Amino acid sequence: MAMHEFLAQDRVIWGEPAREAVLAEVERRAASRIFIVTGKTLNRQTPLIRELSQALGMRYVACFDECMEHTPRRTVIEAARAVRLAKPDLILTVGGGTAIDTVKVLLIALAEGLEHEDELSAWHLAVNPDGSRRIPKVKSPPMRQIAVSTTLSAAEFSNLGGCTDEKRKVKDAYMGTEIGPAAVILDPRATLYTPTWLWLSTGLRALDHAIEGLCSVNPSPLIHALGLEAVRLLSKGLRQSNQHPDDLQARLDCLQGAWLAGIGIMRVPFGASHGIGHSLGAVTGMSHGYTSCIMLPHVMRYNHDKTKFTQSLIAQAMGSTLDAPDAVARLVEELGLPSRLRDLQVKPEQFDAVAAGAIDNLWVKTNPEPITKQAQIHGLLAKAW
Repeated sequence: MAMHEFLAQDRVIWGEPAREAVLAEVERRAASRIFIVTGKTLNRQTPLIRELSQALGMRYVACFDECMEHTPRRTVIEAARAVRLAKPDLILTVGGGTAIDTVKVLLIALAEGLEHEDELSAWHLAVNPDGSRRIPKVKSPPMRQIAVSTTLSAAEFSNLGGCTDEKRKVKDAYMGTEIGPAAVILDPRATLYTPTWLWLSTGLRALDHAIEGLCSVNPSPLIHALGLEAVRLLSKGLRQSNQHPDDLQARLDCLQGAWLAGIGIMRVPFGASHGIGHSLGAVTGMSHGYTSCIMLPHVMRYNHDKTKFTQSLIAQAMGSTLDAPDAVARLVEELGLPSRLRDLQVKPEQFDAVAAGAIDNLWVKTNPEPITKQAQIHGLLAKAW
């Protein structure tokens, strides 16, 4: 049996400034106590958070801006503690995957009464010995989040959140029906504060979502159709926004491409670019955007025989006469993004830890060309180095 389960997400809004869209959504939800979650840079070095909090007026209660990349458990627990103290009825998340995943996992902590890092161990996804998935059933959280997107990570379009156990150096996945944003606001003006490297690299992450969704071992007609349009929008929009950073239409193309690609997250199985990327991030601290820039072409070549026809469609959608892996590698080069692990000071002696963390990743286990041994991951890492 196959099926598509839709998100518990009410609406995606574009064509309206974030300030007005946030206020309308707050009114629609009759919310009176709004807690903002974001990052330090957005809060302390741009006017965006100040403008939103001032617009909310008396409904704004507090802000947590200590979100950290790869979402360590300790910051999730700290954020959950701050939310408990403020007693909001709605969380406004402003940022990318780091802030949105922080809120996803803190909502699980609130729903299940978790107050310590170690208590999160019982609530992440895992692969059972028989190959089936362990997905804990999470209660409804006491409030929802809405999100203003500032990157292309597409975390706002899934009910899956990543959170790193720093003791094990493993990034775990968490799921809950209502932990993702109930509404998402796509305002390209809000992305003008995003550093260029982050905008472009998360765009490659979005392209990775689309491509691994298209090449999935358990494909879906909906994800197939959305994925090809996402590839087209992202390929065009990333090039244009790189050349003309103030082109709002190009930025909106990228935001909408990320949306279409993100719908496939946890709706079809992804592959080893995502799975190895999770482990690379946990072991080396590398951003997931960069892991996609480096690993995606190599994983596509590894999977070529099993996904040859789909890869030809991907190349067409990218407007390229090259093979799809080479077209992706060319795009990475054009955008000035890193293409080798050595470019980011990853050392070969770290490969053992990366392979050990990746081999049990649920998406490594669903790679189109099977990966059953750490040596196979070593081989991909060596090519990427």
